[in-house]
Amino acid sequence: MAVVLKRRRFTVDEYYRMAEAGILTGDDRVELIDGEIVEMSPIGSRHGGQVKQLNALFTARLGARAIVSVQDPVRLSPHSEPQPDLALLRPREDFYRRSHPEPADVLLLVEVMDTTVEMDRRVKVPLYARSGIAETWLVDVNADLIEIYRSPGPDGYREVRVVRRGESLVITAFPDCPFAVDDLLG
Repeated sequence: MAVVLKRRRFTVDEYYRMAEAGILTGDDRVELIDGEIVEMSPIGSRHGGQVKQLNALFTARLGARAIVSVQDPVRLSPHSEPQPDLALLRPREDFYRRSHPEPADVLLLVEVMDTTVEMDRRVKVPLYARSGIAETWLVDVNADLIEIYRSPGPDGYREVRVVRRGESLVITAFPDCPFAVDDLLG
């Protein structure tokens, strides 16, 4: 006879109350995914360097057209608040001091993959699609390529494309600003 475990999903508000109560501390590298508190992988030098490179490139090329957010929370729903590696956000006067960005604020989410390939592809990308994130990129530092996901829906992204060195791409929100894959990957 199989035993069915009953799980309790947490809300974003409960997640923050746990931090206020000291149950979760600043040393805990966690994020809330579909009501579950998930431990994040340590950031290795390749991963960190890739995030820094993308941050510098997006900041230089897009200027004030977008806020570049690095490893900050995005509130997707009452039960999910992941911390993508990068997010390009609609400019807002308060720089999101009043509240974390929500799906309508996000122009692009980027996850850098080295040790998190399965988590990013099987958990985060479907979550971002269900939440209505218009465009998500997975930057695969092991395979030296970028996976582009567009046209979100409840069953996932309807448009998926892989680009490699020698190619270029544009962010849907900035069609006038092409990026060479070589520049993005470094």
